[in-house]
Amino acid sequence: MIRRLVLDVLKPHIPSIIELADVLANLEGVTGVNISLYEVDQQTETIKATIEGDFVDFRVVEKVIQEFGGVIHSVDEVVAGKEIVEEFETLQER
Repeated sequence: MIRRLVLDVLKPHIPSIIELADVLANLEGVTGVNISLYEVDQQTETIKATIEGDFVDFRVVEKVIQEFGGVIHSVDEVVAGKEIVEEFETLQER
């Protein structure tokens, strides 16, 4: 049961991140989406997509991104289980 996905995505400029966020937010099991633009090239843009919900289906999310002409470069965070557990900084990370 995936509760949060954080994805590094490369996509064309069109469709916009507004359109992508709207489609992702309306997927079954998704309660919220945050998309941030990190880099813009001549024909593409790199975005960070955070998708949260009660049951986030990675395969469906990946399919939507592909339909928008995008590709997932990496899965940067996954939170799963009955509740969302936040990452905590350890002494070694300070």
